Order: sequence, then C-alpha cells, then structure tokens
Amino acid sequence: MRILLGMSGGLDSTYAARLLLDAGHEVEAAVLRMHEETDLAAARESADALGIRLQEVDCRARFEVCVIEPFCRAYQEGMTPNPCVLCNPAVKFGVLYEQMLAGGFDRMATGHYAQIREEGGRYAVCLSEDSRKDQSYVLYRLPQEVLSRLLFPLGGYGKEAVRAEARARGYAAAERAESMEICFVPPGRHAAYVAARCGESPAGEFVDGQGRVLGMHRGLPYYTVGQRKGLGIACGERMFVRRMDAGTNRIELSPEAACICRTLTVRDLVFSGQAPCTEGVAEYSVRLRYRAPLLPARVCFTPTQAEVTLLTPAKFAAPGQSAVFYHGDRVAFGGIIAGGSE
Repeated sequence: MRILLGMSGGLDSTYAARLLLDAGHEVEAAVLRMHEETDLAAARESADALGIRLQEVDCRARFEVCVIEPFCRAYQEGMTPNPCVLCNPAVKFGVLYEQMLAGGFDRMATGHYAQIREEGGRYAVCLSEDSRKDQSYVLYRLPQEVLSRLLFPLGGYGKEAVRAEARARGYAAAERAESMEICFVPPGRHAAYVAARCGESPAGEFVDGQGRVLGMHRGLPYYTVGQRKGLGIACGERMFVRRMDAGTNRIELSPEAACICRTLTVRDLVFSGQAPCTEGVAEYSVRLRYRAPLLPARVCFTPTQAEVTLLTPAKFAAPGQSAVFYHGDRVAFGGIIAGGSE
C-alpha cells in the first residue's frame, strides 16, 4: 500500500515509518507546520534517515482558529482545555486525511499508541498494548471516515522497546526528549501565553464553600480545578481549587476531603465505537483526564448531553477537560465536561 505518515521527527513517528517500510509498504511523510514551534528540522532529519520523501504542509492559520483561539477562550472562562483533543480531528488528522486523498494514498498513519478495530461496520479507537503510553483518550473525536483509513503501527508495542530498536538502528530520534503536553506553550506557561495574546484577566476573590472571602486570585487562567500549589494564601489547612465561576470571577477553595465529585454533566458528545445515543441508561468505564485511571460510571443519555454518575467517586473533574467512555478496551464516545458535583 501507499501510505502517508504524519511525521514529527520524534521517536514514535520515525519508528512507525520504519515498521511500515519493513512491512513492504511505500511510505511518504508529511510534517504539519501548525505553529512557530514546529520542529521542521527534526522531521527532515528523520525522513532523510529513512530515505522517504517529506512534504511540508503549512496549516498555521487553521491551527490558530481551531486550537489556539478556543484554548485561550476556555482559560478566560475558567475552564481547563485539552488542546490535543481539538487539534486531532480539526488539524492534525484532518489535514493529513486531506493530503492523503489529494495524493492518492491508500492509507494514512501516525506514531500514536492506540489501536483501531472495526466491529459491526463501525470503527473504534482502542487501548494500546502499552497502558503507560496509551493515547486513546485524545483520539476519541476522530470521525469514522478518518478511522477507516488510519493505521497506528505502534499500537501493539511498548515505548521502551520502540526506543531500544530505534537506538539499535542508529536513528537520532531515539535520543530526542518526549514532546511537550501542549506543543505550542512551554510547560507551566499557559497563563502567561493567554495574557500575552488576550491581555491579563481581572483579579477576583478566593472564597470558601460558604462564600466567605479568603483572599484574592490573579485571574482565572492561572488556576485549574484540583490545583493546590501557587494559590498564594494561607488558610491553616491545605486548600484546593474546587470550582471556578467566570460569571462572578470567584474561585472556590475547599479541603481535599470536600473535593469529591460523584456526578458529571458532559456535553458536545462525539460517538466513536458506538452509534449515537439520545436516551437510555448504560454503564461504562470513564477517563476524566489524560492518563487518569478508568472509573466505573453509569450514564443517562439525553438528546443534548450525558448525565454521569461515577460509581467510584473522583476527587476532581475539571470543566473543559474531556470525559472519554470505554466499553472494555474500546472507546465508545466522549465529550467535554461542563460541570460536576458531589
């Protein structure tokens, strides 16, 4: 088959290409220039080492509209976004899919740690064999037309085995550091990034569960639900961000024992491994944050959202993050957390 591979130049995309070549496929690569931090040199180096053609696709304007603008807006509204969840369908895989079709390729591939299976005419993202590196959580919004043409060569591999093999073959990518969680913002600098683009958000009040003022916060983008460090106030006990209210510009703080979440409202649902559902009740396993443990949950579907009861309560559930629901190892559906309560 002729396969177009999304190439970052990192270890995973480099070794995914190697596996496809070893299997006898004709492989070309595409590096997507999504922002100014995109490392084109690393992609070029890996493509040269593999002896494959590399095309460079500028999608910065699309990334700006589909990822950066919603990212900044979410933080200003007191939410905690996961930009990869938005980027994957709209930019990374969306652009790669368009390039695949335009170039007459049979399939597209990336170096993600996940698997894809078809069952009853529906394609679903499934857990990777390496649970420590599984990336199915950030892939739940990929549409059926993309999943039907997509390959994940690393889905059955462990990260350390991949690194060892790449090192043995002499690929420079084997020594490259892991990619950042947010590829366009340095770690811990998201609030400064939002401020530089949108201006500083107004300061407001920290309050307790009874509404009593505890002190002042710097602005909503500097905080997230579950945060303990960097609050800048002393309360005589460890306090955590429990709730953020953009309407009043207040942040509620509580002791850890009071930050229990038993119910969730999840909106903007995307159905992957199961057909869309607008009514009824079913049980799933749910992941509330990337790499968080799977928790048992009961879901009541409505035409516009899912009302979720966590059968094992969670300490924190941040609005803006995704809740991704699994049947066994198969992603059934997911959506954006709108709110949670005890």
